[in-house]
Amino acid sequence: MQLPLQITFHGVPHSDAIEQYVRTRAEKLDTFAPRLMSCRVAIEMPHKHAHHGEHYRVRVDITLPGGEIVVERVPGADHAYEDLHAAIDAAFDDAGRRLQDFVRRQRGDVKPHERSRHGVVTKLFSYEGYGFLRTPEGEELYFHRNAVLDGAFDRLKLEARVRFVEDTAESGPHASTVALV
Repeated sequence: MQLPLQITFHGVPHSDAIEQYVRTRAEKLDTFAPRLMSCRVAIEMPHKHAHHGEHYRVRVDITLPGGEIVVERVPGADHAYEDLHAAIDAAFDDAGRRLQDFVRRQRGDVKPHERSRHGVVTKLFSYEGYGFLRTPEGEELYFHRNAVLDGAFDRLKLEARVRFVEDTAESGPHASTVALV
């Protein structure tokens, strides 16, 4: 980490063992994103329940180039948060997943959703399991029964309006995903 780790205790007595445990968990975050700028961890016990035990709240706030990730594990009916180590583990597990997702998006590893287009079914060969649709630009695209979502191929009719995603294969452009509008 470029900046030091900040750990605060609210309503919980300071413990060197807990602080070391948090430091160990925070160091593992560096493996997901080595350019972390800061990490702030708040450990608190918002309420003391006489009958239900003590529940802990753990908040992890990570700052890195291009964004900030905040994860908070709030006590509820879940008895796992009666154990401080379990609450810390849950918060850091979530932070690690969110950090990995953030890094993937930053690198461009996450494939953006392709925009669907609209068209009209022009030819249907029900027995053979394929058909053709016409795009607004006048292009005719092939589609197969398996490309039609929700098993709706048998409900398709000529001139039915559909939404589709165009794809390219060795045989040329085709509709890879077709849905009835």
